[in-house]
Amino acid sequence: MTRPAGVVFDMDGLLLDSERLARDLFYASCAELGCDVELGLYHRCVGASWEATRRILTGELGSRTYALLEARWTERYREVTHAQPVPLKPGARAVLARLRALGIPRALATSTRRDVAETKLRLSGLLPHFSLLVCGGETERGKPHPDPYLAAVAGLMLPPEACWACEDSDNGVRAAHAAGLKVYQVPDLVPPGAEVVALGHTVIESLEALLQTLD
Repeated sequence: MTRPAGVVFDMDGLLLDSERLARDLFYASCAELGCDVELGLYHRCVGASWEATRRILTGELGSRTYALLEARWTERYREVTHAQPVPLKPGARAVLARLRALGIPRALATSTRRDVAETKLRLSGLLPHFSLLVCGGETERGKPHPDPYLAAVAGLMLPPEACWACEDSDNGVRAAHAAGLKVYQVPDLVPPGAEVVALGHTVIESLEALLQTLD
């Protein structure tokens, strides 16, 4: 087993236990506006870029309803995530510390906009672990396209095949796999679909399992 030259992490649902928070605030905002939204609709947005999420929800709800929902959902989410740290997922801090001790560079590839991502990472104490952040809207295409991961490994000046990617969502796995990284998936809200399982990547229960792989 060869250790990676670098590791690129997703953020929400992988390092931070934020997907449940986002989902709950989404449905609370829907209730305030009188929207009846199926759970499956939200799950289609997990791991997608903000632009892709907007397209999905606008297609189902209409542009006017989505505009109202986006404003309320964003407001509520920022109120919570900018006021206190989002809880960490099991093993998140430990695996980042282990990689740092081994001298393995770490980058982040997230669909979250930079100002929000930096705030959440800073409040959680994780920001110093990363030498590079690739955030939502900073590549021509977002996940599930490979662009964010290609930008991350290019920023680390490493070949993708020498790097690992850690993701929770199917959209993120598709992006990292297409970029050529070795992918580890820690499912969060949604189990991996059959098409994604067929990619042949490694599915683990938590980031704590990644510690065992490194050792």
